[in-house]
Amino acid sequence: MKFTTRLIAAAALTTCAFGAFAQKGETVKIAWIDPLSGLMAPVGSNQLKSFQFFAEKFSKTNPAGVKFEVIGIDNKLSPAESLNALKAAMDQGVRYITQGNGSSVAGALIEAVNKHNERNPGKEIIFLNHSAVDPDFTNSKCSYWHFRFDADTSMKIEAMTTFMADQKDIKKVYLFNQNYSHGHQVAKFAKENLARKRPDIQIVGEDLHPLAQVRDFSPYIAKIKASGADTVITGNWGSDLALLVKAANEAGYNGKFYTYYTGVTGTPTALGQGGAGRVYQIAYNHYNMGGDIGKWMAEFKTKFNDDFYTGSVISIYNALGEAMAKAKSTDPAKVAAALEGLKYKNYNGEVEMRKTDHQLQQPLYMTVWQKADKKYPYSPENTGMTLAPVKEFPSYVSSTPTSCQMKRPG
Repeated sequence: MKFTTRLIAAAALTTCAFGAFAQKGETVKIAWIDPLSGLMAPVGSNQLKSFQFFAEKFSKTNPAGVKFEVIGIDNKLSPAESLNALKAAMDQGVRYITQGNGSSVAGALIEAVNKHNERNPGKEIIFLNHSAVDPDFTNSKCSYWHFRFDADTSMKIEAMTTFMADQKDIKKVYLFNQNYSHGHQVAKFAKENLARKRPDIQIVGEDLHPLAQVRDFSPYIAKIKASGADTVITGNWGSDLALLVKAANEAGYNGKFYTYYTGVTGTPTALGQGGAGRVYQIAYNHYNMGGDIGKWMAEFKTKFNDDFYTGSVISIYNALGEAMAKAKSTDPAKVAAALEGLKYKNYNGEVEMRKTDHQLQQPLYMTVWQKADKKYPYSPENTGMTLAPVKEFPSYVSSTPTSCQMKRPG
């Protein structure tokens, strides 16, 4: 009797083990659709290397036992080119896509993925959004097939303005952003939050400029100086931030900058030794976090002579590994269901993919540009400077409500 019981138990364990790794050894292809040409090419190139670097790492360690393969496609920062890239990816049998540079692009991809999945049951695609932060994507335009691993603009501005509310030297703010959905949202939420938390602060100017087209920002800096602004809030990224801070340094503008993307390719070099104590970044990670991400950053720098900064890459692989193990499948329809509400351990603590709107709930960090030292030693682009943490905002602080009315399959 005991022997028979042992046999049954052993068989059950074998069945469970087989079920948990039913997809073991499968290759999961992820199409990376972002710019590899134009002014934003350096950012795209860095992020493609990041996805491929961590594909190799997580192929060896993910709980589902799958292998990840990343296919890079240049979208030239164009929605139309991105739709062509999506078709090319589908023709190669890709069922997972990732993108993040440009919310205008993300919006086009969300709509295209929705239409494809509705028309092609059994051949669904999941969109893993690594950096496109327009809040509409997890509110009025939320989609069952879209999962965002960055914090959206409303979350970042919530944390940013909570910090700014305590900075009594801030009296006059200039809003300077790129002229597309992301830039519009940064300005909108900044005005709303400051009016609520610091009604004494004056908005003394507001500008929107063409995305990835301006090479000389000195006329804009002249306007900012003339306005008397002591602080600039900007969601600019890539060359649009690097060239902005370069122009500010050259013109001797001494105000503060509150940014999203100071650590991104090109901006550390543009800042150089300037801007110490005056340039802040709000983000879900930073250069001096230590732990596993600190080791990976060092390895990435040694391998590529470049800096790793898109931490959402790690969040995506962690989530996919956990969800595929939970679903016992790599089928996007089953994985999407497993991703909903998924809580998992990430490099920045326990995070949750909120079921209501597919927005990752995670901590945010305010950092400031300063000289690298023993406590905060990581120096991006070998500038001798770093982004040092000054405030951590737990998930519940930066979390914002959603109006999403999720339409689920069936």
